[in-house]
Amino acid sequence: MMRKIGLFILSLWLFFILTIIITIQIPVYFAEDYVFIGWYEFLSTNIIPIFCLLGIIGGFASFFDFKYVLKDATNMPFSINKIENINYEHLTFLTTYIVPLVCFNFVEIRYQIVLMIVIIVICAIYVKTDLFYANPTLALLGFKIYKIDGNFEDGIREGIILISKDNLIKNQRCDYLKLDDRIYYAKIK
Repeated sequence: MMRKIGLFILSLWLFFILTIIITIQIPVYFAEDYVFIGWYEFLSTNIIPIFCLLGIIGGFASFFDFKYVLKDATNMPFSINKIENINYEHLTFLTTYIVPLVCFNFVEIRYQIVLMIVIIVICAIYVKTDLFYANPTLALLGFKIYKIDGNFEDGIREGIILISKDNLIKNQRCDYLKLDDRIYYAKIK
């Protein structure tokens, strides 16, 4: 469950970066009589960018967990009987969730509260429906999504979603790590 939430946070990297660009308030004054406004004033006017920065850091932690902790842990290899590239799902997530969220009004507190509620609801849906694999950040980092039928040691499994950095093809043998009942991280053996 925590890995799924981490991957959701990772999927929002682009949203966090765009939100920081839209909302950050950096006082710029070049005259000789400048005075620093103070840390309290600076931090209190940049609450949303600070939360977004924390989200980016959380996304980094999730990415390193996904990439390195899972790297060596694999189950018995399987072979691919049927394969379909479903990378378009990255774009679906991006256009459905990220773009509309960036258009929120970030100034009024009421809209900020609504934004937080919407993000929490999207996270709950994302985790409960196992859509964590449709992650546009993973696509930018070179991961691909495949839907396969495979021959595993305990028989044939159909409709398995694979996340992989490798280009996978039919009849290829892969190592895997089960992320969920039907979603696996795979690499070429």
